[in-house]
Formats: sequence, structure tokens, C-alpha cells
Amino acid sequence: MAIHIFALNKLYNIMQKETIKPFDFIGISVSTTNQNNQAARDIGQLWDTFVKENIAAEIPNKLDETVLAVYTNYEGDHTMPYDTIVGCKVSSLDHIPEGLTGYAFDGGTYSKFVSKGDITKGSVYNTWLEIWQQNLDRKYTADFEVYDERSKDLTNAEVDIFISTI
Repeated sequence: MAIHIFALNKLYNIMQKETIKPFDFIGISVSTTNQNNQAARDIGQLWDTFVKENIAAEIPNKLDETVLAVYTNYEGDHTMPYDTIVGCKVSSLDHIPEGLTGYAFDGGTYSKFVSKGDITKGSVYNTWLEIWQQNLDRKYTADFEVYDERSKDLTNAEVDIFISTI
């Protein structure tokens, strides 16, 4: 057990709980499930579309260039269907372009994890595998990842992952 905890702490910086304020968000979305590795395919295609079609440029009223991946509308725990939205925080949901999804994030109490490593080799996914093994008191309302300046180098990235908890 001590080796596992050491490995976990080496890979992921587990922080105290944080209070996240509400925010508005616009992006592209997909409904998926972790069953049969479906989410890996669906979310991979979602990111591919987001990048190749330069979706960030279509998002009105962006607050900054930080990209978020929001996981919400859980039908149960992490083994059940849910929605993923990749996009940016915005100042308003008054104008949502056709084909995009607007989301009003409620905020709340979150446990923060930091994924470090090569995104192209699954560092963020591997962090999620560890999160799913944790004994967290999860709410399954909305979780999210933050892709900011620290994640620009895909082979040596840091991505914050916020998990809604009680």
C-alpha cells in the first residue's frame, strides 16, 4: 500500500478541497459512457473536432484562452452515461452559436488533482483511472479539467482536474 500511495503522490498532486464559483461555459459536446472504453473514443473525437475545426474561435464572449473539459449530466456514477463538453468560459450565455452547447456551471466544493505528463500518451486518462479508484465522496454533478498555459507542451503538461465532492 505504501508503494501505491507513493506512486500516486508522485504522479498526482492531491490538494485539499476547493470552493469553485459558478461560471458560464460554451463548447461542443458528446454523450458517452465509460463502458467498453467508449468514452476514450468519443472524447478523443470531440477533442479532435475542437482542435481541427478551431471551435475556440467560434465561442463568443470568451473570458480567456483556457480550454475546459466539463463532465456533467451523470446518469449515476462514473460507470453510467454522462455528457462531455469541451470549450471555454464565457461572460454570457446570451448567444450560443448553432452546433455549440451552453452550460451554466453551478460551482461548489471540489477535490483538485493535477495530472502531470504526456497528454498524447494518456496522462490525463491515467489520472482519471486513479481518481475512479479513490474513496471520494463524489456528487456526480459536474467535474472538469483545465487546459491552460501549463498544458501547451502536450508531452510535458500539467492539467488540473476538479472532482465535485460533498
